[in-house]
Amino acid sequence: MIKRAFDFVVCLFAVCILFPIIIFVAVLIRVKLGSPILFTQDRPGLNGKIFRMMKFRSMLDATGKDGILLPDDQRLTSFGKVLRSTSLDELPGLFNVLRGDMSLVGPRPLLVRYLPLYNNKQARRHEVKPGITGWAQVNGRNAISWEEKFELDVWYVDNQTIWLDLKILFLTIKKVFIKEGISASDHVTMPEFLGTKNEK
Repeated sequence: MIKRAFDFVVCLFAVCILFPIIIFVAVLIRVKLGSPILFTQDRPGLNGKIFRMMKFRSMLDATGKDGILLPDDQRLTSFGKVLRSTSLDELPGLFNVLRGDMSLVGPRPLLVRYLPLYNNKQARRHEVKPGITGWAQVNGRNAISWEEKFELDVWYVDNQTIWLDLKILFLTIKKVFIKEGISASDHVTMPEFLGTKNEK
């Protein structure tokens, strides 16, 4: 209850302060990328319950001759890279926090199709609400392996406190300014998670 109250108050304050920036970014996306302005997708939340996550759109909907979407690196424009590097694409997630689907801090919500691929320990990341930022994001973000990311997520589940959340929020702001760990070394974001050999 304390964490939820903290999330709601901080998030409401952030929306009020950042509202002009949210509107400005939305207009830029409409001009540069067209519609829709928002990217929405089903993601697993607390206890694996599915919710609709919102982000600002950062990619084109370009498809090949077969009608299938082109790879991320071919659809991500320079404008989209700026949105991601500054984390401005995450601003609509504040409304997910206000609705109670997400927290400001927690493991990042990943794809629904990853759910059956987690081992028992990795699945514990769903024992808390997913977050806009998290312990893995301030300790490597997309520049670390999936296994390292999940280890950090589970560590957060076992050690979460309001003071840790404040530390993560502070470090997140720092990471945004130095633009560290935005992409994996060989991918524009992260390669797809295919499961792990260790089933424990």
